[in-house]
Amino acid sequence: MELRIKELRKKTEMTQNALAKKIGVNQSAVAQWENGLTVPRASILPRIADALGVSIQDLYTGNEERR
Repeated sequence: MELRIKELRKKTEMTQNALAKKIGVNQSAVAQWENGLTVPRASILPRIADALGVSIQDLYTGNEERR
């Protein structure tokens, strides 16, 4: 199952660098996730979801409701 980080990040008009700083990783990690080269650790998913204003499930499903 593919994460929708890039799509959700763009909806919030956030750069990769801004998301990376917000969740405490480097920009290259975000780029690798978005390009499907790696996946974020499960422990980081809550931070990604919070930064993007969606639930963890929404990172996968596409049925997000902004929090």
